[in-house]
Amino acid sequence: MNSVSQEFDAIVIGSGIGGLVTATQLAAKQAKVLVLESYVIPGGSSGYFDRAGYRFDVGASMIFGFGKEGTTNLLTRALAAVGESIETIPDPVQVHYHLPQGLEIKVHRDYEKFLRELIDRFPHEEQGIRKFYGECWKVFNCLNSMELLSLEELGYLTRVFFQNPLACLGLAQYLPQNAGDIARRYITDPLLLKFIDMECYIWSVMPAEKTPMINAGMVFADRHYGGINYPQGGVGAIAQKLVTGLEKAGGEIVYKAKVAEIILENGQAVGVKLVSGQEYRAKRVISNATRWDTFEKLLPAAAMPQAEKNWQKRYQKSPSFLSVHLGVQAEVLPPGTECHHILLEDWATMENSLGTIFVSIPTLLDPSLAPSGYHIIHTFTPSWVAEWQGLSPQDYEQQKEIAAGKLIDRLEKIFPGLDQGLDFMEVGTPRSHRRFLGREDGTYGPIPTKKLWGLLGMPFNRTAVPGLYCVGDSTFPGQGLNAVAFSGFACAHRVAVDLGF
Repeated sequence: MNSVSQEFDAIVIGSGIGGLVTATQLAAKQAKVLVLESYVIPGGSSGYFDRAGYRFDVGASMIFGFGKEGTTNLLTRALAAVGESIETIPDPVQVHYHLPQGLEIKVHRDYEKFLRELIDRFPHEEQGIRKFYGECWKVFNCLNSMELLSLEELGYLTRVFFQNPLACLGLAQYLPQNAGDIARRYITDPLLLKFIDMECYIWSVMPAEKTPMINAGMVFADRHYGGINYPQGGVGAIAQKLVTGLEKAGGEIVYKAKVAEIILENGQAVGVKLVSGQEYRAKRVISNATRWDTFEKLLPAAAMPQAEKNWQKRYQKSPSFLSVHLGVQAEVLPPGTECHHILLEDWATMENSLGTIFVSIPTLLDPSLAPSGYHIIHTFTPSWVAEWQGLSPQDYEQQKEIAAGKLIDRLEKIFPGLDQGLDFMEVGTPRSHRRFLGREDGTYGPIPTKKLWGLLGMPFNRTAVPGLYCVGDSTFPGQGLNAVAFSGFACAHRVAVDLGF
């Protein structure tokens, strides 16, 4: 690393996917970019770790954004911008639901096959099903016909509008709407509406009435258009490839570089100071930390801008997760097992801590991640950090073991013999997510405190502090790997315009 007196065009705090997409997009425009990562590898919640011959994804393995056509294939485009690509493995089923009242549904990549399975279960709602998911396609087709950059930049908005006015007008009508509003316009069956709540919850951590329709349209259509595709070598390969591209384009990344504060001069962000005392200066500072970490830890909490206080009234931290990483004997999984599963026994507990269980089995797509004859099962469920505080080391380990045991017992319903087939287990809690990912309370992003007007309450990348930008899941358009990639494209575009690139 060069002298601390060297000034960069932009410093990015954190190497999550949002931060790395921002950095690579700027580096591709010849900006001088520095990424500072507190951990030893890039990726954040899209990282990985190796244990006992297994390579585990930190987060889920249900990946959007690797399509080959249109404009919503943001991960493909982000890598291509810096001369990189990843081999991916298509997943024929997005998720296999195991829900209350015997509701078993597979979301097939083939759209008509999915609809037929859902209609077979709810024949009286065929028209409503087709209309609701048809509305999702309208949203997606609008998005997929335009370049996705910063909505804060008037020149871009003007250009896009004149290129495709109908798509822009079509999209604008959905901005203030939530998926639940539209679902209830066409569907009345209470069980089917619960299913659509779960369809939203598994990636937004919110039921349909609080999930913006723009987000729902993107997800519910793209899984059939670009599809769910798993990166060869694991999810961590995405961040590694972005870092390779960043460095090829002239950008830099420093690991074990924990930022202690954002340096302000005359009220403007001009650089950062590390816990080591090292300082770096830049024309622009971009925080890939959560907004809570950014405005309550990296900046003086007492000087929080009013705009940020208002945002915190509208949004709260989502829960973190209890994650159980398992290595299991291959025979535990019956033939035809799908890669992703959702298990819930009682609708009333869907949003509760330890309620909904998420399951990813990436070795069904990429066997190289586990020793021969074994599979990875990553199961996780929402959990709040408060449930894990104030414990002695011994009590903490005991509570982890008890909680993991309960999850495994519940998963025996769909994977009989799971407990007997265990080869390896590692348990992570919200404290683990907070420690290794540097996220306040281990949260995975913001959720509304009440029903809001679609995406209109989400902040964009610029902040009330001159020179400071935010990127990632607490900026428009929200949570999810492709969503934070979108925020990265938008942030890089806005910063590049501001810098004159």
